[in-house]
Amino acid sequence: MLESSPSYNTSSEDATKPQTADITIIGGGIAGLWSLARLRQAGYQAILLEANSLACGQTGASQGIIHGGTKYALTGKLTHSAQSIGAMPQRWQACLDGQGELDLTQAKLLSKHQYLWSNQSLAAKLTGFFASKVMSSRMQRLGKGDHIPPFNQSNFKGELYQLDESVLDIQSVAETLRVQFSEAIFQTEVSNIVPSKDAGKDTRYQIQLANKSMLQTQCLVLTAGAGNEQLLNVLALEQPKMQRRPLLMPMLKAKASVLPRLYAHCLGVSALPKMTITSHTLSTSGEPYIIWYLGGEIAEQGVGRSIIEQVQCAKKELQMVMPWMDFSSCQWSALAIDRAEPKMSDGSRPVEPAVYQDHQVITAWPVKLAMTPIMADKIYHQVEALGIAKNKPIKRVKVTLETTKTSLLPWEKVTQWIT
Repeated sequence: MLESSPSYNTSSEDATKPQTADITIIGGGIAGLWSLARLRQAGYQAILLEANSLACGQTGASQGIIHGGTKYALTGKLTHSAQSIGAMPQRWQACLDGQGELDLTQAKLLSKHQYLWSNQSLAAKLTGFFASKVMSSRMQRLGKGDHIPPFNQSNFKGELYQLDESVLDIQSVAETLRVQFSEAIFQTEVSNIVPSKDAGKDTRYQIQLANKSMLQTQCLVLTAGAGNEQLLNVLALEQPKMQRRPLLMPMLKAKASVLPRLYAHCLGVSALPKMTITSHTLSTSGEPYIIWYLGGEIAEQGVGRSIIEQVQCAKKELQMVMPWMDFSSCQWSALAIDRAEPKMSDGSRPVEPAVYQDHQVITAWPVKLAMTPIMADKIYHQVEALGIAKNKPIKRVKVTLETTKTSLLPWEKVTQWIT
């Protein structure tokens, strides 16, 4: 097992001496962090290796939405996606309240609610469905007097619905878990993975780290998102296959007097919202900016466009869905995201978390942020089935690994904004 202290100066003999970890998780996004927490709380001696910073990929680019499938029901019926994710808001909320499987009481809640808005024609079609028994427990229609900015304007003629589903600062979730389990989280690249020469029960794989040290482990859990593909290739495993579904996420920034904080989905005619807006703060030396981060159809349809082209499309789309607002003082950019998932035969989006096991290798993708607890359940059950002993004595060996940090937010990485 690895020493909890950060960075030691060790001799070359120490650096090449094999160390042991019962379970090694590779990938420090929400999938790896949640799995690490679950396994260590259950008594397994698990560690996590991350080549860069925590939540630097898909997790950090997430909008932080913990939804229960309502936005998948926008066609007027509950889809399989809506049904499979329905219990997730309550499960996450229990963690935020300190009563769930993980302690997320220190994570930052951006909003207790999400909102849906529509124009007049679409609202008339969906009002009956949203008032039905199956949906009434999930959302409520707001009267004009309860409309939040920017929908509290007299020239907003549509309908506004409130969902009891939260939005989180996902970086604060990663940081909360990093602090709790820092003794088991390390920043290092994996150079190679091979079956151990002493392929006994406790040493199934030997991992060569970037600093030339070797780590022996009896179970590998791959939660590296798009990085899973390369790890599977290193292990010479042909399954599972991976697919990518890219996005180009527009973002705009302005003073709070221009952009109110908003966490809302604009209803379209498909099962995917025309636009999903989440709000974030970008601190500066002066007055902080409010960021609007845009997902939904605008992000999916923007793939293949340049950033400038996507910004122009986002400007036009926002003016269409919020014609009463003035965005002329905003600055704009866009972020390319490469979503990684298990490969589907028709290239469609998977509806449930994917966890695969091949002997002592477990490969996982949560598919959606909200479904991470379901993915961790599956990983936990797979580990249990392997018969790995819990609460074993730990042999600590000094190694030159640094403790990892949490990544910057997407808008903190933008070097040039477009007017």
